[in-house]
Amino acid sequence: MDKQKTGELIRNARIKKGYTQVELGDLIGVTNKAISRWEKGGSLR
Repeated sequence: MDKQKTGELIRNARIKKGYTQVELGDLIGVTNKAISRWEKGGSLR
């Protein structure tokens, strides 16, 4: 799995829906820092 491409997909989908990282995190039960890491291609856990 390409972490960079996955991060881009997450970011693009989030922006398309109009969510901030905080709002998306609240919706799925993770922190905004986790969302940021995912979008930057960091750990996907």
